[in-house]
Amino acid sequence: MFLDALDTSLVGVALPSIQNELGLSNATLQWLVSGYTVTYGGLLLFGGRVADLFGRRRVFLASMVLFAVASLVGGLVSSGELLIISRVVKGIAAAFTAPAAMSIITTTFHEGSERNRALGFYSATAAGGYSLGLILSGILTEANWRLVFFMPVAVALLVIVATPLTIRADQPESRQRRSYDITGAMTITGSVLLLIFGLVQAPEVGWGAASTLGALGAAVVLFAIFIAVERRHSDPTVPLRLFRSWTRSSASILAVLFAAASLGWQFVATLYIQQLLGYGPFQTAMVLLPVGISTPPIALVVTPWLLNRIPMHWVAGIGMLFQGAGIVMFVFVGLESNYLGLMLPGMLLHGIGNGLVFPTMTIAGVQGVDDRQQGVASGVITGSYQLGVGLGVAIMASVITATVVGSGEGAQLAGYQTAFMTASVIALLGLLVGFIGLQIRRGTPADAPTAPAEPAGSADATPPTAATAPQQ
Repeated sequence: MFLDALDTSLVGVALPSIQNELGLSNATLQWLVSGYTVTYGGLLLFGGRVADLFGRRRVFLASMVLFAVASLVGGLVSSGELLIISRVVKGIAAAFTAPAAMSIITTTFHEGSERNRALGFYSATAAGGYSLGLILSGILTEANWRLVFFMPVAVALLVIVATPLTIRADQPESRQRRSYDITGAMTITGSVLLLIFGLVQAPEVGWGAASTLGALGAAVVLFAIFIAVERRHSDPTVPLRLFRSWTRSSASILAVLFAAASLGWQFVATLYIQQLLGYGPFQTAMVLLPVGISTPPIALVVTPWLLNRIPMHWVAGIGMLFQGAGIVMFVFVGLESNYLGLMLPGMLLHGIGNGLVFPTMTIAGVQGVDDRQQGVASGVITGSYQLGVGLGVAIMASVITATVVGSGEGAQLAGYQTAFMTASVIALLGLLVGFIGLQIRRGTPADAPTAPAEPAGSADATPPTAATAPQQ
């Protein structure tokens, strides 16, 4: 998680330098980010299923090696096309690493306060990686942009060496029952790939373009086929009973809205700070740093403590309220850099909200799931987050394009303010979903199990934390 966040923030700041040295067009440059996003988000569900079937540590190690090799190649090549290919391969590797990593945690630590603390730490490492990436990005890019590709290689090598020493070997029973639901795997992977591809390219070519409509339409068709296949398969790629849980389904929707608001805001804020406020890349990184700094202590200490004392829907609702409030403050910044009065408080509120929501939605997304299907459940919640990233950036880019009329600063400011307000509305929707959807429904029967049965702690019948268990 640290490595993924580190890599994302490193590459983002280096894009202008890469463009200048390699002579890339804006369309080509976009795919250095989009190529990674499309394959990462599109293959997550499949990656989670593969981890469940063939062993989580085995899949984790293999994909981490692939990630390191792709990053090394990206730092060595001098062709824009080859650099994009390396990013696509890194996205594929991350799609297998992420669900394997999360499912290793969820199958190692028991559901309740122990897992809450573990997932709080897991979430805090994301903010830590993001923050360190912001700090290093300006320093490394000023020296040589290739260093931003070599830095993740060093971290990946440390992980590869440490994994056999710290993570137990895969148990034989994790590989006893293998499913070859090829049709289900292909249709859901194709559907998500096409959906994210359509969202990513829509701001550039237009929402009404044939390529956009074709990609989104094909995604819907493949998803319908996937549902039909999974309903009939004896051991499906993605068991549909995972979504019978009100809590888990709501957690996935919350992940989409949370990511759309947070990463959509970040996309707009980065452009706004540089293009209107006149900050350089390194200054921009430092301005955004409070978001990353304020998230880890909340995710690591405060959120697990709260989840053991109050229902999770309150934690999620308060978190989305903080996030939305932080975004709204940017609407009032204007053309003057009111950093201490508006920007800094807004980013601190945003970071606190992230620290409350991210672990909570992750815990809710894998709650009550049998160990044999933790990889798929992790893939679902992570994939929902990645879908939200693509959706948020696409919406914000479209809003800016539609609302900026003219080339003056006032016209651009109006576009950015509209985009910030749009992100805050998405956060408000996330607040409603989190507060209503993550409530435990009393008297609701547990998820209908199939062999092997899910544990008695179904997300619909069991409270979200150990503290409330005796009362239920």
